[in-house]
Amino acid sequence: MSEPIHSDGAPDPVGAYPHARRAGNLLFLSGVGPRRKGSDRIPGVELDVNGEVLRYNIEEQAHSVFANVRSILEAAGASWEDLVDITVFLTNMKEDFAAFNQVYASYFSEHKPCRTTVEVNALPTPIAVELKCIAVLNT
Repeated sequence: MSEPIHSDGAPDPVGAYPHARRAGNLLFLSGVGPRRKGSDRIPGVELDVNGEVLRYNIEEQAHSVFANVRSILEAAGASWEDLVDITVFLTNMKEDFAAFNQVYASYFSEHKPCRTTVEVNALPTPIAVELKCIAVLNT
């Protein structure tokens, strides 16, 4: 048996899935991007009239992704320290990996979950980063 989790502070999912799902003491977050609640605007992204990315700022997107992850964790009664595994999807590893790592390190200076970072050709919306997270709940 599992329980879906919805966060009032995170943007609505772009598909038919919950923000997270609790199964026993595990919490699985769906892919989390940088879009903000109540807006289609993506922090750090400038689009042309056709919706194509003109420029983006990976640091701004990363900070926004982490804010969304925190909101989902809190909705599930979890905390940052409950994260045990994070998969990072970047659309441009060569250009963004070092800058993303700097932002990531500022959020995980003490607690260090396992992490895998992969480059993907595209993400469902015009974003440069998405996280997939797993947490272990103590309750």
